Amino acid sequence: MEKSKKYRWLLLVAATLVLVVIFLLLSGILSDREGEKHKVGFILSGGATEDGWNGMHYRGMKSACETAEADLLIEEYVLEGSGQCGTAVRELVEAGCEMVVLSSYGYSEEVHELVREYPEVVFYGNSSEYHEENLTSYFVKMYQARYLAGIVAGSMTESNRIGYVAAMNNNEVNRGISAFTLGVRKANPEAVVTVIFTNTWDDEAREKEAANKLIDNVGVDVITYHQNQTYVVEAAEMAGIYSIGYHESAQQFSDRYLTCVKCDWEQVYRELLQEFLKGKANSTENFWIGLETGAVGLAEFSDAVPQNVQKAVKKAEKELLDGKEVFSGVIYDSNGKLQCGENELISDERLLEQFDWFVEGVGFYEE
Repeated sequence: MEKSKKYRWLLLVAATLVLVVIFLLLSGILSDREGEKHKVGFILSGGATEDGWNGMHYRGMKSACETAEADLLIEEYVLEGSGQCGTAVRELVEAGCEMVVLSSYGYSEEVHELVREYPEVVFYGNSSEYHEENLTSYFVKMYQARYLAGIVAGSMTESNRIGYVAAMNNNEVNRGISAFTLGVRKANPEAVVTVIFTNTWDDEAREKEAANKLIDNVGVDVITYHQNQTYVVEAAEMAGIYSIGYHESAQQFSDRYLTCVKCDWEQVYRELLQEFLKGKANSTENFWIGLETGAVGLAEFSDAVPQNVQKAVKKAEKELLDGKEVFSGVIYDSNGKLQCGENELISDERLLEQFDWFVEGVGFYEE
C-alpha cells in the first residue's frame, strides 16, 4: 500500500514537471513570436525627406507602420523605367519583407510579372492597369478633390483661361484633369482648361517652362498641376497669378495660392496595413477610398478666396458626400462624343482602367 501511494505520488510529480517544461517551452515560443515584427517594404521614386509626393507618402507609411508596430524598410530614388524597381523588390523580399508597396505609378508595369515569383508576399501598387493575385491596385479618389478645386478655379478666373501642367497621359492623370474641368465648368461654363504634358513627374525646368508658356502665351490667370513638387506654384507666384496646389499645403506662398488638393496618406496606409495584418490583403483588385473617409479633400482656403466661392465648394462637397457622383449625368468629351448620358454614371472600373479621353472644355497647348 505504501509503495502504491509512493508510486502514484512520483507519477504526479513527473507529470507536473512535464507540464511545467511544456508550459515554459510554449511560453518561450510565444514570446519569441510576439517579439517578431512584420517587415514592410516601401519603394519611392524620390527621397523620403522631400516635400510633395515622396515625402508625404513616406511620412504616411512611417506613421502607419509605427501604429501597427511593423518595421519599415525603404528603397529611395528608384527611377521609373530604369529597371531599378525589380532590383529594389528583390532586395526587400530577401530582407524579409512580407508586404511591399510600390508608390510610383509606373512601378506596377515594370514588376507585375516579377511579383508572381513571390506568391507569399503581398504587393500594392498605385497603377490601376496591372493586377496579379498578390498585387492589388491602391489609390484614392483624388478626382473628387480635383472637382472641388475646379470650382475654385472657375470662380476665380477673369480671363476664362485656366492652365494645367500634367505629368503623364494615363488613367489617373487624365481622370484628374477631367474632374477638375467639370468643376471649372460647373462654376463657369465659359472657362476652358489648357493642358501641357511634361512626361515626367519631377523636373523643375520642364514644369516651370510649361507653366510660363501657359501664362505668357495662353493668358491663363489660374493654374494647377499634377506633378511631385510645387514648381508650377513657384512660376505662378513669380507671374502674380492664382495657383492651386497638390499634395500638401505650402505655407511659404502668398494668398494667390488659393488652396490645395490633398490626401491623408497615413489613413490610406493604415487601412492597407490592417488588411494585411488581418490576412485580407489582395482580396480585391482595387483599393479605392475617397471623400467619404476623409482621405481626400481641399486644404484651407487662402484669404483671397471669397466667402461665396467657399460656400459653393462646401455645397458641392456635401452633394458628393450625399451620393452625387462627379462623373454622372450628361458628359461630352473634348471631341463632342457623348461619354455619359442623363441619369447615368461612369463606373469605377471604367474610371480606373479606361480613362483615355478628356471632357469637353479641355484643350492642349500648341506651339
